[in-house]
Amino acid sequence: MEILGIDIGGSGVKAAVVDTKKGKLVSQKVRFPTPDPSSPKKIFSGIQSNFIEEFKWSGKVGCGFPGVVKKNKVFSAANISKKWVGVNIKKKFFQNFNLECKAVNDADAAGIAEIYLNKNVPKKGTVMVITVGTGLGTSIFVDGKLVPNIEFGHLKMYGDCAEKYASNLVRKKLELSWKEWSARFTEYLEYIELLVSPNTIIFGGGISKYFDEFKNDLKSNCEIIPAQNRNNSGIIGAAISAV
Repeated sequence: MEILGIDIGGSGVKAAVVDTKKGKLVSQKVRFPTPDPSSPKKIFSGIQSNFIEEFKWSGKVGCGFPGVVKKNKVFSAANISKKWVGVNIKKKFFQNFNLECKAVNDADAAGIAEIYLNKNVPKKGTVMVITVGTGLGTSIFVDGKLVPNIEFGHLKMYGDCAEKYASNLVRKKLELSWKEWSARFTEYLEYIELLVSPNTIIFGGGISKYFDEFKNDLKSNCEIIPAQNRNNSGIIGAAISAV
């Protein structure tokens, strides 16, 4: 089945048509910068012109969103306008485009893609997915089953949330070297392991394409592997969730 997967992020909104059986993009990936302000009205306008019209789309849609999502309704919004809180994304897609949509947390979407498609991921035990970009997205799977809406990017570190200390945005802003950033991220991993003790951590998000640059500097008691689908995981997982 082909489904339009959309990944809403703090710096960009991405989409592609996905073959959900193969877990592959079957169209060009299209991206537009997250508008400022990143209100629902502005983002839905961008989705219409860049995705719905560009792909001439009339089928199902899966949408990953950076916040807590329950039954397609937004309960928190990270690195994006708080005007999203209370929005039912499924209803908005139907009202705006007359399209059927399923919405999930963006890190959950990335995790779904990896759990379903990455043969290196164990089917038993606790697996954690961390997407590193503007913020830190997290998802947890126990014996292959999702524990939804785990927002461990908002754990407190040094008086603020963890993503203000160890995200890729922070690395860029402070012009940290890979070694300097890896030291910060290792502190975050130690915190995560203290709370969850995962067997495997899957490293995803935009920064994952540079995984070989810093993998030897990350210290952990568990196995850390790169996301098989790198920064496309969110798009693919969102589409799979809408099957």
